[in-house]
Amino acid sequence: MTEARTKKMEARDVRLDFFNGRMKQELTVLDGIDLTVYEGELIAIVGPSGCGKSTFLGAVDGLVRVSAGEIRVDNRRIEGPGGDRAMVFQNDSLFPWRTVIDNVSYGLDLQGKLSRSERRERAQSLVELVGLKGFEKHYPHELSGGMRQRVNIARALATDPELLLLDEPFAALDAQTREFMQVELLKILARAGKTAIFITHQIDEAIFLADRVVVFSARPARVKTIVNVDLVGQRTLETKMQPRFRELYDHIWRLIEEESARTGLITSAVGA
Repeated sequence: MTEARTKKMEARDVRLDFFNGRMKQELTVLDGIDLTVYEGELIAIVGPSGCGKSTFLGAVDGLVRVSAGEIRVDNRRIEGPGGDRAMVFQNDSLFPWRTVIDNVSYGLDLQGKLSRSERRERAQSLVELVGLKGFEKHYPHELSGGMRQRVNIARALATDPELLLLDEPFAALDAQTREFMQVELLKILARAGKTAIFITHQIDEAIFLADRVVVFSARPARVKTIVNVDLVGQRTLETKMQPRFRELYDHIWRLIEEESARTGLITSAVGA
């Protein structure tokens, strides 16, 4: 990472507390998160189960208000949801009564900034970007899981957000489709020129996709460390066979295992 790179998102000393009214207890979920994401990179966040990764992503999206500190996108403080960010969730959440192209254009329809023909043209270009040309008139139930998530990603890109937030978008897919979608996501983001934050409980997925992997501590979450992914060559499925890939995997797993052991939560899963 060079000093000349543009900062896209900055989180500074972010704390987030939840009050449980039934238990009459306050729970600190995030405690002093400091993180910078640079323009054009993909950051993956991993950590022990329940550590607050998805909560942090919700705070970046403006869906959850932080208790202290601040989050900025393009140096603008986040006060709530905005068009400069778009979220892709684990479930595709497509409208079953809308076709592929109508689902993709949904955000554009709500904005009302473009004419109908301009909205259709942009939606069509995004359908093609995610490799679904020829499926424009299909309904969600006529698509595979991977295809539905492609539509979901295209819909998120339609409003041209500055920051794409992906919360375990491939978790519901079968293993083979998930592998293929990882490759496709890198192609889509490269062509679209987007910055992204990706939440996952799969260490190999984080390493394969990311420029840097951010490891959260156990709750309350802090940034335990940031691992630079220094793999050689273009990312393909064969990349996972590199010895360096395995070294990074083992290193990150040990970091997460340390946090799980510290809290008494020993598990082979590292969920959201």
